[in-house]
Amino acid sequence: MASSDGKTRDLVTNIAGAGWDFGLTRHRFHEIERPLGPRYCVYNRRLMACCFENRSTIDGYWLLRQKAVVLNTGELPLQFKGPDAERLLDKLFTKDITKLKIGRCAYGLACYEDGGLLVDGILLRLTKDCFWYGQADGDFYSWARAHAVDLDVEITDPKIFISQVQGPNAMKVLAAASDDGMPDPFGYFAMTRVRFGGQELVITRTGYTNELGWEFYTEPQHDANALWNHLKQAGEPYGIDISGLDSFNIRRIEAGILNAGSDFDHTTTPYDVGLGVFVDEKKDNFIGQLALKLCSKETRLIGLLCEAEPHIGGHIMIDGQTIGKVTAGAVSPYLQQGIGIALIQKSGSLPDTAVSVGCIDGQMHKGKLAELPLYDKSGAIQRGTVTEVPVRN
Repeated sequence: MASSDGKTRDLVTNIAGAGWDFGLTRHRFHEIERPLGPRYCVYNRRLMACCFENRSTIDGYWLLRQKAVVLNTGELPLQFKGPDAERLLDKLFTKDITKLKIGRCAYGLACYEDGGLLVDGILLRLTKDCFWYGQADGDFYSWARAHAVDLDVEITDPKIFISQVQGPNAMKVLAAASDDGMPDPFGYFAMTRVRFGGQELVITRTGYTNELGWEFYTEPQHDANALWNHLKQAGEPYGIDISGLDSFNIRRIEAGILNAGSDFDHTTTPYDVGLGVFVDEKKDNFIGQLALKLCSKETRLIGLLCEAEPHIGGHIMIDGQTIGKVTAGAVSPYLQQGIGIALIQKSGSLPDTAVSVGCIDGQMHKGKLAELPLYDKSGAIQRGTVTEVPVRN
């Protein structure tokens, strides 16, 4: 039986005792989160906080929209190092990796031979022959190892943990926390190194919300407690605090940011879910290239607006006929209605088309298809060209 009936869910918590959690890894900030009453999902065999007893999901959402919030993620950075690192990654990813400059990062998709999506994530180029790939949940390590035979490249887990700082005050927090002030330049998808309280760390101009924000990479040599205390002190004037994935999930649906394993999987191509722009069909051979050349280029993924909260896996119907399914659902405090993402069986469904949507109460509710993102179509918020902070409804 699949999990998530729309009424209950299975999350992980901390209890006294030992044993049977040896396959799980805790974030470096686990002890900082523990007093807040975290409830975890398992992501890349890492614990990632979905929610906390000390703050509601809605309060966390408004902290993200109005101030600044930290999410300690379960993303798994893998390191690719050696003379053939670029060659391997260019084979694994649909984008032309040879064009990625040192000190930059890029969104990277990997496909199976039939064009189905395996995983997505952020690829960083630290040096000519060294890359980090912060992958979403998935079996990418074994896939990469299998395709690295006879190549001079070492693939390792460098035991790095990724955290996000997102919200309208995120850059103010960065400027205050950096020993040398705001890094310049630090444009969208930039990567750089900064010092926080004397500790040097890698940061990127990326995130999971389409809010203004950045991410930082905690490495094994870092003093995690000192790092957090420094960031917390610098960010206090700007309202910084920790929140969970549930709060971020609402915002990522509004923004049309996809989740590996639910919004796309091995049965969907990049084109099916609107990610065809990240496929360079004309570059040298990569896994899935032939299949992607021959497949349909039409998008079947679309947004949803609804009078109730859509249920993941719920039917999307017109005149009693199922036309698709819900892949993500929430209630937006900003839009004050149910929102979601839907995968339609056939392309061609247009925004504003009236539909019935299966919702978490077990009932079908009125809704309509909608263009993604659901607002801020130009991405002005994440680029910092819009500074107006929304008012809590």
